[in-house]
Amino acid sequence: MQGFEYNDKIDELKAKIQENTDTLNYYNNMLQQLNHNPEAMEKVVREHYHMQHANEDVYVFE
Repeated sequence: MQGFEYNDKIDELKAKIQENTDTLNYYNNMLQQLNHNPEAMEKVVREHYHMQHANEDVYVFE
């Protein structure tokens, strides 16, 4: 491998590290919200399982 190929690989790996770090931060933040905010828990559960209250309509867009 030439030096520029190593630099390309290093840049690619740095981008992957940044992407994974951003994902980790997102899920850590979500975990904190779910542990401390019951409304956040309800929102996630209702969205994921398409749950609804008896007196409301839910529209699912895909």
